[in-house]
Amino acid sequence: MNRYLSLLLIALAAFLIVPVAASQVPDDEEDPYFLLCGQADKAIAEGNYEEAAARLIDAMAVRPAASENVLLLSNLGMIYSCLDRDSLALATLEEAHRRAPAMRTVIANRARVLLKMGRDRDALNDFARLIEADSLNLEARYYHGTISLYSGKLEGAEADFAVLASKDPEGTDTARALSALYSLSGRDLQAIPYFERLIKVEPSAEYYAGLAGCQLALQRLSEASGTIGEGLKKFPDDPELYYYRAMLNRDRYSLDQAHADADRAVKLGLSKAKADALFK
Repeated sequence: MNRYLSLLLIALAAFLIVPVAASQVPDDEEDPYFLLCGQADKAIAEGNYEEAAARLIDAMAVRPAASENVLLLSNLGMIYSCLDRDSLALATLEEAHRRAPAMRTVIANRARVLLKMGRDRDALNDFARLIEADSLNLEARYYHGTISLYSGKLEGAEADFAVLASKDPEGTDTARALSALYSLSGRDLQAIPYFERLIKVEPSAEYYAGLAGCQLALQRLSEASGTIGEGLKKFPDDPELYYYRAMLNRDRYSLDQAHADADRAVKLGLSKAKADALFK
């Protein structure tokens, strides 16, 4: 997967867990179903996913017909995903969806698991269902637009990201989305302020490289030099930053330095074909 795409989808880690609160049980009662749910919630909060899964299974065994079991299945599916048991996660979420086909939490979680499994088209369909149910679901818009963008469906991405820009103009997801959209569609000048915002709030090598790429495309060589230098201080082994420094040195006609940077980028993992293309 493209490294920048991975960064755009990083919020997948923040999966949707909906607690079935033990507070629903009166103080003078001990309902084993809700006690087990509470134990599962506690285990999730502590990152003990094996324990959480076991307690959810125990709870559903105590009360197999409980309406709350759909949420428990949804939670269990995401716990399995955290444990990298993705096939089991998907099967669990499919069962939750069979029981409650309109429940948005289940559809959102299934979409996340499908995306993690590389089933982008199926994930896109689920995010589209969420948008159909709620056109202002910004999380669904973000993921639907991101998948569309990297699938070459620029028009769909534009529509989704326009909603993000309208409803959450200062949001980090909006900055991620628009920096990618504008840089990948050749609108480098428009992409720059979003990359600059991202570097301030969550600096990463990808954002420094993205900003440098836009500056180089606009022949802002001094600005690109500063961006690359700052990025390499923080991420001294990032191949993309050496790639862009090679491009910078090439454009400054410092060809020996450009070749040295390209070689360094390849040693750090950059495709040799990409590096060689700098000098064709």
